[in-house]
Amino acid sequence: MKRIYLLLLLAAITFSAQSQNFTVRTVKSNLFIPWEIIYGPGDSIWFTQKNGFICRLDAVSGHTDTLYHETNNVIQSEGGMLGLALHPSFPDTPYVYAAYQYNQGGYKERIVRYTYFYQGDTLGSPLTLLDNITGANFHNGCRLLIVNDKLFITTGDAGNTATAQTLSSLNGKVLRINLDGSIPNDNPIPGNPAWSWGDRNSQGMVYANGRLYTSMHGDSNDDEINIIEGGRNYGWPNVEGYCDGSELTFCNDSNVAEPIYTWTPTIAPAGLDYYDHPMFPQWQNALIMCTLKDTSMYIMKLNGTHDSIIAAIRIDTLHIGRIRDICISPNGSIFLSTSMSPASGNGNKIDRIVELYDSSFVPAGVPVAVKNNALRVYPNPARQEVTVSLHNATTTGLSYRLLNVTGQVAKQGKMEKGTISITELPAGMYHLLLTDTKGAVFTAKILKE
Repeated sequence: MKRIYLLLLLAAITFSAQSQNFTVRTVKSNLFIPWEIIYGPGDSIWFTQKNGFICRLDAVSGHTDTLYHETNNVIQSEGGMLGLALHPSFPDTPYVYAAYQYNQGGYKERIVRYTYFYQGDTLGSPLTLLDNITGANFHNGCRLLIVNDKLFITTGDAGNTATAQTLSSLNGKVLRINLDGSIPNDNPIPGNPAWSWGDRNSQGMVYANGRLYTSMHGDSNDDEINIIEGGRNYGWPNVEGYCDGSELTFCNDSNVAEPIYTWTPTIAPAGLDYYDHPMFPQWQNALIMCTLKDTSMYIMKLNGTHDSIIAAIRIDTLHIGRIRDICISPNGSIFLSTSMSPASGNGNKIDRIVELYDSSFVPAGVPVAVKNNALRVYPNPARQEVTVSLHNATTTGLSYRLLNVTGQVAKQGKMEKGTISITELPAGMYHLLLTDTKGAVFTAKILKE
């Protein structure tokens, strides 16, 4: 049920996230529903496609390697290859975890660990960790997340609402297993992978501030943001949203944890992450969520104890369609994956992974500079060299520095013939600081492919 007075109060408490400037860049196109995207080592984005492919994307150049195709994967409406996680010590511990649906005595879901092999740059040796999770056309979950040495898995009710309250069922739960597939001794129910229950269909999960947050699809009302605690009941199907009216008895009897935020009408919440980077200072200490039905991104500001959302705002200026997942790079950029291709796998593959960033952001450690449109750099992005021009002035002989995203000097020297060679620099974002004869400093960003 809805607490209308609370929703009205939160709607009135907004912060100026919508006014935050950002640029949107397509990193990769012609994909088929990149269901989970993870920012990995070496400025790479690891992602699943619903047709069974696990891929790795260079976040700067867009170059993509296909590392594995799971031939047992079966697409059935919303089902297919879904969640993905990298071992916390990857690549030193070369394990990659994924969830997919298959047909074997019915439509089912499986959690698998793959091994990454440096020689050949591929995944292999699949090891099933958890099996026989009921699948369906709708409500399959299935987000994966590793917290310390435990793998958390969201599962949907697979269209059978009773499973969410049935502790012997793996559906409608947040599951928690060890990284070898065994069941932790400290799970709420001995020998049972269930960590919490009463979920309808959670498709977003992030661990931050010592808390596990999820986003859950409601039915005709009450999409939810929840803080997941071991042994707690999240109500579905007996409770929708907050505990109100006739739901109070069940809530009191069943240890129901209420959501920290709800939406009615529903918006189909999907990927969820936590943002606390100075690139977008107005978005710090906030959950960031992408949506499918609402085709937007939400910034949800947390309180000081991180257990309540004190302000939320819809970012409706992206115009990229249904958004499936989100990940955040160490330099503060936000990456989003779309979900626009036909779910059946037939038809054109029209999905993208895009980067959202502030082109004017200068990291800590970079000197304060004059920001002036007089400085132009082209081509940008570039691979070998860039031409630098300064309005009404020559650049030849001027001093320059190129700083990486952490503020370290990657290259410096004197301008020669108005160009700077960047061939030897690793791919990534750089800040150019050019000092003129009067000591004024001009800045620009350079993207090295």
